[in-house]
Amino acid sequence: MTREEIEAKIKETIVASLDLEDLTPSDIQTDVPLFGEGLGLDSIDALELGMAIKKAFGVTFSSDPADNKKTFYSVKTLADHVEAQQGTAQ
Repeated sequence: MTREEIEAKIKETIVASLDLEDLTPSDIQTDVPLFGEGLGLDSIDALELGMAIKKAFGVTFSSDPADNKKTFYSVKTLADHVEAQQGTAQ
C-alpha cells in the first residue's frame, strides 16, 4: 500500500467506524488533530477507532497511553504507525 492509500483508508475508516454523517473522507485533513480542537473526537471515539484501524490494517497499539496519544494525534501519525508496522511485518 502506498502512503496515499494508507491515509485514504484511515480517513474512510474514521468516517465509517464513527458514523460521521456530516463528513466525507476528503473533509479530513491529514495533519489536523483528531481530538480536541481538531476533528473533535473523544475517548470513546478513540476506542472505536483503534479497533477499526486494528481490523483494517492488522496493526497493534501500545499499552502505554502516552504512546497512543502520539499515534492517534492525526491521520498522518496513524499512517506513520501503520507504515512502521507494515515495514516490520515484511
